[in-house]
Amino acid sequence: MPPDNITPDIWFPNIGIYFDNIPKTLFSIFGIDIYLYAVCIVAGIVAAYFMGIWWVKKSGQKVEDYTDLLLLGVPLALIGLRVYYLVFNWDMYSGQNFFRVFFQFRDGGLAIFGGIIGSALAAAIMGMRKNIPFSVMADTAAPSFLLGQVIGRFGNFFNREAFGGYTDNFFAMRIRVDQVSGTRHITDELWENIVSVNGGEYFQVHPTFFYEAALNLILMIALLFYRPHKKFNGEIVLLYFLGYGVIRFFVEGFRTDQMMFLNTGLPLNQVVAVLFAVISAALVIAGHLRVRDSATIRRRRR
Repeated sequence: MPPDNITPDIWFPNIGIYFDNIPKTLFSIFGIDIYLYAVCIVAGIVAAYFMGIWWVKKSGQKVEDYTDLLLLGVPLALIGLRVYYLVFNWDMYSGQNFFRVFFQFRDGGLAIFGGIIGSALAAAIMGMRKNIPFSVMADTAAPSFLLGQVIGRFGNFFNREAFGGYTDNFFAMRIRVDQVSGTRHITDELWENIVSVNGGEYFQVHPTFFYEAALNLILMIALLFYRPHKKFNGEIVLLYFLGYGVIRFFVEGFRTDQMMFLNTGLPLNQVVAVLFAVISAALVIAGHLRVRDSATIRRRRR
């Protein structure tokens, strides 16, 4: 419980941790606000690059090949992040010019599955240019991409957004009502369970940013340990797609800002997560069977 004279910005009551005076803007340059959300994204990209370069050197690959991948991957990922979001939320922008809306990044609206698709496209293009199999490039980059996701998710924490519905579980997070980024996705249940403390009002929610960041970190560590023992090229990126699909399906079930798949009433990201997981699982199984059959044939030839 915070002191009587403090009304924290964000508070985890069941853990006993609170944060006060958390800005959304870190500083301004020439009148342009630099948001902590953007800082987290950039920090995630930088950390992912250096982690990737560590494995590039360790595996005897060329650093410049993956530097070029970064230079192509970042803009294509950004395009994917934005286009995916706009396409499935176009009802919010109906009647507006698509290209004008596209560049309004500062108003929010990025979707990670679009970023994954854009990054995969970059790896395919760069692989063809460098004569490196897509599977090799993707296996090299996948765990690093997860590190970027882990760090980037904390942007949602600073922005007070992308949270879940009401909960009183161990990880329950309270966010000041007057600091939430928009109220479009605040459910009736959240309004009905507002908590008043020291003169401040709070929504008490699932910290889905933390759920996803923690699970992504576990997946990243598992892939790092398994990568030297992979059975075929492409297995690591497939396990990434599989693992993240499962994680995102789970986390998306808690969120209140779900995008819907056309007019089906099904959460778009859960549909995509299932497709990622199922297709990847099938390809992993097929890859292992192929490796096993090849080993059997080699033994028979002896």
